[in-house]
Amino acid sequence: MGNKVRIGIDVGGTFTDAVVIDNSTYEVIAKAKIPTTHHAETGVAAGIVQVIQTVLNDNHIDPDDVVFIAHGTTQATNALLEGDVAHVGIIGMGTGFEGERTKSETRVGTIELAPGKFLHTEHTYIDTAQKSEAKIDEALQQLKEQGAEVIVASKSYSVDDPEDEIEVIQQAQKQGWMATGGYEISQLYGLQARTRTAVVNAALIPKMMEAANMTESSVKQTQIKTPLMIMRCDGGVMSVEEVRKRPILTMLSGLAAGVAGAMMYEKVTDGIFFEVGGTSTDISVIKDGKVMVKNAQVGGRKLYLNSLDVRTLGIAGGSMIVVENGKITDVGPRSAHIAKKEYEVFTNAENLKGASLKLVAPCAEDLPHYAVVACDNGQEYALTLAGAANLLGYVPEEDYAHGNLDSARIAWQVLGEQVGMTVEEACRCAMDIAAAKVKVIVDELIADYQLNKQVIRFVGGGGSASIIPPYLGETMGIRSQIAKNAPYISTIGVALALMREQVERNVPSPSEDDIKKIRAEVIDSIVKNGANPDTVEVTIEIDAQKNILRAIATGATELRTKNLSEKTKSAEELERIALESVSGDAVIADQAHTGRWHAYRVQTVHSKLWGLLKLKKDSLRVVDDEGVIRLQKGSGALLSFNRSELSTHFVEFVDRHTKYSDAGASLPKVYLYFNQKMVDLSGVTTKDQLLSLADMECSHLDDSVSMIAVASHE
Repeated sequence: MGNKVRIGIDVGGTFTDAVVIDNSTYEVIAKAKIPTTHHAETGVAAGIVQVIQTVLNDNHIDPDDVVFIAHGTTQATNALLEGDVAHVGIIGMGTGFEGERTKSETRVGTIELAPGKFLHTEHTYIDTAQKSEAKIDEALQQLKEQGAEVIVASKSYSVDDPEDEIEVIQQAQKQGWMATGGYEISQLYGLQARTRTAVVNAALIPKMMEAANMTESSVKQTQIKTPLMIMRCDGGVMSVEEVRKRPILTMLSGLAAGVAGAMMYEKVTDGIFFEVGGTSTDISVIKDGKVMVKNAQVGGRKLYLNSLDVRTLGIAGGSMIVVENGKITDVGPRSAHIAKKEYEVFTNAENLKGASLKLVAPCAEDLPHYAVVACDNGQEYALTLAGAANLLGYVPEEDYAHGNLDSARIAWQVLGEQVGMTVEEACRCAMDIAAAKVKVIVDELIADYQLNKQVIRFVGGGGSASIIPPYLGETMGIRSQIAKNAPYISTIGVALALMREQVERNVPSPSEDDIKKIRAEVIDSIVKNGANPDTVEVTIEIDAQKNILRAIATGATELRTKNLSEKTKSAEELERIALESVSGDAVIADQAHTGRWHAYRVQTVHSKLWGLLKLKKDSLRVVDDEGVIRLQKGSGALLSFNRSELSTHFVEFVDRHTKYSDAGASLPKVYLYFNQKMVDLSGVTTKDQLLSLADMECSHLDDSVSMIAVASHE
């Protein structure tokens, strides 16, 4: 028996990647890449088996030593984009006065998934006052005759009482149908959105069920005994059994894997993650150590589905340079890949003999404005953003995207002569245009999530990680870094992902009992799905405007066996990490320690008016034993106290940092730390809710347990 390991698999359109990570150190100890097996008898599952066997055999890993295995897939997203979905039959249910509204709101019609690709639905209605087995059979028969392949049962207020939906589902299943209900997808009111979400989910069930079954049985052939997990669209993982019921949760999971990798592997607390490929860049946000999510949309309509908030832009390593009227006017959206051209920076210099500028149209609908160099060997090479970044020195020699500078210089010299610029000026012009386009998205994210520019950092992942984030960071004055193993960051994200479960309910002014109930429900759900109870953490969020009470649970599928003491840093090292995380000369003004947590109030002094005026600025940092910053705020306060003082010192601390105005009381965002645990109380809106939740989280602790509270209005 060797070291325990975690395996992550990322199934992409072109390649299937796998990484093996040491479960104790989180170091990548093996990686492999094979072409995705779209045309094999068992589809992509064949490639998954191949890549698992490659990493196991080549690295002499015993299948019994695999404690976690998960894969991220684009299958659900691709099925929607390609219209490869089932024909859905909807049985709407209601009675009396509500009946007509129910009939209308459960009639989804045809959903356009992509240009020319549609999800077709049929609809029938049952009055629940006259519901019987015969009526349900009649409805199912009608939908079958209309071509339906899978059933959705949807009724008003089924989130409160799903019995009628359950009866229809069970009767449909007895007759061999695949069936689902609105109540299984969301606990929120809003019949129209709930039905639409259930329809998209149902349309994916047959295809995804077949794929899940094949993948699960294929993984069993490798002798790995730990259950296979699948990546969710919100950055967590779920069991194959859950995929069979809620395949919609895997939609966009490929995008979620990269940011999950940045968060777990790079230990990013607050930042913007860029997954930079050849044609496009996916941009997402991590705040307070959590990935930011939003409601997904299909066909321009909102779904009751929380997925990663990712903004995708057609700027990346392979983006081509646009030339009009003798000037560089744009970069992208077409890439060398789309134009089927080689990059100028990834070929040998001798191939560029006789290079002359030529403007081409990569696609039929494009104008011939995209720059390539035509060479004596009959080949054309695209001028790309990767070439510009290499020539300007932003791509380190050991980087995946580092190319041949001599080749790039020849091509850009030709372009420079045409536009009246030096090579460096032309490269910088292209980089400035690209950076300006990306900056628009980044500025939106900073505003949307109220990010502090002094605190955040840009993190680059993907094969072209070094092309955009470092240059943009320099332009905007924001720190940037390239993720270790950047080309494999998505696969690493799959290997390190935690289980995630979420429960939402419409509850106006939730009481202590409401919060207790939803907290217990989400814990029960995530544990049933395979999370180890000792690792589960719950965050409660209250959206007072929409009357939504939300509980989010995360947890590991097994108790992590990391030997934390091996990586524990000294007090001096931890202080230095806190001090180095702020700009300028800084001192520790206040600090607290409990369990694995070290909290610091760091003070910097800035001189104004030629040194006559000195301004002090506070920053808060919470650092764990390993030296990872787990919380960072521009300002705030710390409190050290014991569990016995929760109802006295802690309450006074909350009161002291509550702000009052004509609009009422504004609670600080509060975080609690004790033992190995961090409790995020920032999502609640009233003092009573905050204190009730704090009490719940600490109810099992002895009075002598030392705790830290952090309060901030950022």
